[in-house]
Amino acid sequence: MPLPAYVPNVAGVAKIALAALYLGPVESSEPISACPGAHVTSTFVCHTGGCHCGRVRFEVDAPARIHALECNCSICRMTGFLHLIVPAARFRLVQGADVLSEYTFNTGTAKHRFCSVCGIKSFYVPRSNPDGYDVNVHCLDRTTIDAVDVSQFDDTRREESEAAIRDLSRD
Repeated sequence: MPLPAYVPNVAGVAKIALAALYLGPVESSEPISACPGAHVTSTFVCHTGGCHCGRVRFEVDAPARIHALECNCSICRMTGFLHLIVPAARFRLVQGADVLSEYTFNTGTAKHRFCSVCGIKSFYVPRSNPDGYDVNVHCLDRTTIDAVDVSQFDDTRREESEAAIRDLSRD
């Protein structure tokens, strides 16, 4: 059972104590994963997420304290996408491959995938890191997120900005 929405995301012992109130005793300080086969370590937890209608669901292994990027390019600005770029090996599409549609533009490198039912783009293959996946932090279930730190990606200086994040999709 997930924590109620009104319980704040807090780190460390406080989060374990809150989880114990709602879920029962926690026997370990290791992250708890709802994702079978995930690579849960002291560095990564298994986050789950998906689209608005629930037909698309995914898992992603990433820190509980997420470092996200906010991009000012036209499509990201218009859709409000908040970026979490991960290596392909740390992303798993659990359901919904059959309802995904794809949109490309400009160079065609980025593969913008969205739910054909509700229209939400919960993840895509980014132009900056085509060997990985870019997950929309807004589409993650909040139960495994301790905090989100946001940095800016300046599309007006694309080459410089891409160079700074090029290895996010590499382990």
